[in-house]
Amino acid sequence: MLKDLFGKQKYVTVKRTKEKTKNKDEDNSLWTKCRDCEEIIFNKKLIENLMVCPKCGYHFRLTAWDRLHITVDEDSFKEFGKNIKSRDILDFPGYQEKYEEARVKTGLQEAIICGEAAICGYPVVIAIMDFNFLGGSMGLAVGEKITLAMEKAINTGKPLIIFCTAGGARMQEGMVSLMQMAKTSAAIKRLNKAGVLFITVMTDPTSGGVTASFASLADIIISEPGALIAFAGPRVIKQTINASLPEGFQRAEFLLEHGMIDMVVERKNLKDKLSIILKVHAAGVSNDA
Repeated sequence: MLKDLFGKQKYVTVKRTKEKTKNKDEDNSLWTKCRDCEEIIFNKKLIENLMVCPKCGYHFRLTAWDRLHITVDEDSFKEFGKNIKSRDILDFPGYQEKYEEARVKTGLQEAIICGEAAICGYPVVIAIMDFNFLGGSMGLAVGEKITLAMEKAINTGKPLIIFCTAGGARMQEGMVSLMQMAKTSAAIKRLNKAGVLFITVMTDPTSGGVTASFASLADIIISEPGALIAFAGPRVIKQTINASLPEGFQRAEFLLEHGMIDMVVERKNLKDKLSIILKVHAAGVSNDA
């Protein structure tokens, strides 16, 4: 159940200082404060609403496994590339320690999971990034797994769906991390040549080298409401040009209005929207045959 998956996650909880409870951990696990409207939400209700604030619609971030659980058909996911992980190529100070901490914290080997699955019965290759793993940064292993997913889609003919969330390239891997932008973009060229459908779903936040490469090169680009989608963040841009930015600059709705993405879809409707796209695509492929 979704409740079981979310039950162990760390929320932005409301701490009570005026009154003491018998079990503080139990008390703090009952409520979550919305980061947008500051509504105090009963966690059970938040979980039932797929981690979306029932008052303002703010979409809380999901782990890769929780995202997978609400997207694909039950028991359909078969992971590949699980043991691919990055190396401390530059002997960057503290990188290995932070990398191991991220593995323990998230239970993942890297900032992305990849596999084959089905969505409402339609077979797909799917990759889901996790911001909790070093900010979803793209290093050697992430680039390799994304490329592997693209090659799997080419070989099987199954549509490829990538859920994106990232703070950018992984600076601890230097130029090797930046090379993943070119690597994944080249793989997309092969994917397009093979005529395989490619969909990206941008979630909050999607930025840096991920936005500047594979996330923006899909046939169909979807976003969740309010997601930050950028190369450089709004604060960096404002400080650089020393000027005020438009309201909602670099948010999903602003990008939709200016033609940078194709649609904004609420989390509760996302699986159905993907299934409709897959159904239309499958019908088109069948007619071509």
